[in-house]
Amino acid sequence: MFGIALYIRHVKLSVVIVNYNVKYFLEQALHSVRKASKGMDVEVFVVDNNSVDGSVEMVRRIFPEVHLIANTGNAGFSKANNQAIRKSTGEYVLLLNPDTVVPENCFANICAFMDATSDAGALGVKMIDGKGNFLPESKRGLPTPAVAFYKMFGLASLFPTSTRFGKYHLGYLNASEIHEVEVLAGAFMLIRSSVLNQIGLLDEDYFMYGEDIDLSYRITQAGYKNYYFPNTTIIHYKGESTKKATVNYVFVFYKAMIIFAQKHYSAKHAQLFSLLIHAAIYARAGIAIVSRLFVSTYLWALDMLLLAGVVYLISQGYAQYKFDTTTAYAPITVQVNSVVYALLWSVGLAIAGGYKRRMNANVVWKGILVGSLAIAVFYAFANESYRFSRAIIVLGSLAAVFVVYAIRAIRYAITHNRWSFTLDENTKTIIVGNQPEVKRVHYLLTHSKAKSEYIGYVSVGANQQHDDQFLGTENQLADIIELFKIEEVIFCSRDLSTMQIMKWMHAIAKPDVHFKIVPEESIFIIGSNSKDEPGDFYTLEINLDLHKPMQLRKKRFFDITLALSFLVAMPIMVLVVKRKAQFLLNLLQVFLGAKTWVGYAQASNIEVLPALKPAVLPTIDIQASQTPADTAIQKINFLYAKDYSMGNDLAIVFKQLSKLGG
Repeated sequence: MFGIALYIRHVKLSVVIVNYNVKYFLEQALHSVRKASKGMDVEVFVVDNNSVDGSVEMVRRIFPEVHLIANTGNAGFSKANNQAIRKSTGEYVLLLNPDTVVPENCFANICAFMDATSDAGALGVKMIDGKGNFLPESKRGLPTPAVAFYKMFGLASLFPTSTRFGKYHLGYLNASEIHEVEVLAGAFMLIRSSVLNQIGLLDEDYFMYGEDIDLSYRITQAGYKNYYFPNTTIIHYKGESTKKATVNYVFVFYKAMIIFAQKHYSAKHAQLFSLLIHAAIYARAGIAIVSRLFVSTYLWALDMLLLAGVVYLISQGYAQYKFDTTTAYAPITVQVNSVVYALLWSVGLAIAGGYKRRMNANVVWKGILVGSLAIAVFYAFANESYRFSRAIIVLGSLAAVFVVYAIRAIRYAITHNRWSFTLDENTKTIIVGNQPEVKRVHYLLTHSKAKSEYIGYVSVGANQQHDDQFLGTENQLADIIELFKIEEVIFCSRDLSTMQIMKWMHAIAKPDVHFKIVPEESIFIIGSNSKDEPGDFYTLEINLDLHKPMQLRKKRFFDITLALSFLVAMPIMVLVVKRKAQFLLNLLQVFLGAKTWVGYAQASNIEVLPALKPAVLPTIDIQASQTPADTAIQKINFLYAKDYSMGNDLAIVFKQLSKLGG
């Protein structure tokens, strides 16, 4: 009789990440998870809520070991987590945000603490933002009606370390010490699987927000403790200010708070809590509307005010000079023209891009020129009583250029903490890593069209080869940043551990120095300037011409124009095109927007390029007898997307005219 030995794998940790359209952050998170999993039995789940940015394809291609659940709709945070938890087999379950980076020793440390702490039901860690600043939501108190009141009406912000008013973020507890806390953040929440089996999974009544509070509360109600564990630190690119500035966020977040109160508080307390919440909803919604209105219009309003003032002062000065009196022009004429001229100049600035976040000095004179031409048209058709002297228009235009430029120069100085004559100076950037990876990252930086002035690189470790871009070694990093006035530091995670990166972020900690990280073999350079700003990144993908809406509109215009031309020239096209029936079908599909005339040639990297409709013709006429290497086709596709032009499309169409029925 033969005995059969069965090996049953003991999974220590199940990592669950819910993703929705943040492919670039997800890739970095998974790279860090892969490193932190070494030497441990870890299974990783990614639940994608129907992203349209290629997240699913990226996970399948780069992380085949990940258990991927690709939803066909947005299931929400709670339901998506539960999908993975039900499939998990780990002793512990870690809920992890996709916009996080965990250090190499993270999983070993947190599991060791849980193993040694039998009363621990769940654990959270110390979180820092993309600049190394501590995130207070790493530890929180239960939002009782009193705590919620202090939070909603600003008392918690005014007195963050108060034992009475600071209970929401427990500001009175030392952030560097282990504490028992009431609420853990869902961005990183380690839970004992046996506890989940006892209390149940995440409450799916919460679509987003509030589910971590609910789960934390149920853990403590079951007799377990939640621990804040600062011996492990993670990066959380928390950029929720863009969401919190919206009315929709206000309603979704506070609705979650009402669900929590109705579920866990007595009827009396729940009613009081609900009243507080509704008061906060209307207050915060009002603030959100005013805030968004101000942010979107303040520059235009300032332009209008100052430009109208320019016209008024110049008209008065010119009247005094020319007619020796300031009453030469009727008050109504001065008032109307001041407003009309200011409005037309501001419209010209809008057309030229003068209200975009990033612009250069050329935008100013171009915008004023467009506005001045519009003023000339207004002058030509205006009633005689509303006509100023042409000299006022000329002088006003010159003054308008100066005023508008001054406004934007001051705004640039406030935003970037430096003066710039061009308004778009490049950021002084260094790369921290060793020569091979530095060269790859420098290529990414250069070809992503990032506004960066590459100063050089700082090497890691001893006995490294150096070239003329070498600035010094890692232990000289702080001095190099000070000497060269560096504004952006890019870390190569291939050459530095996450712990080393976080150590340097903490050590440097300057408000005018920004940090970014490049995951190994990734095309993304990722960072975040603060917890109150959305994460940003450089990549070959996002800065390609075909990612820009204007270029896509040009491509669509080209498709329609060419399709109409083919219709007019149909007698000739029938003689030229080989597969005539398919050509007619292609023509119809292009009209309907289901196809484009020119698109990518088939290659393995198409998913990292801006999405296009299926193409009638590829970027390269590939002959069966001389099929180029996949890497060569990738390069051709990349160059096509990087430097798109309608002229290129036209050249490709004429070259392959007979294959339009393909």
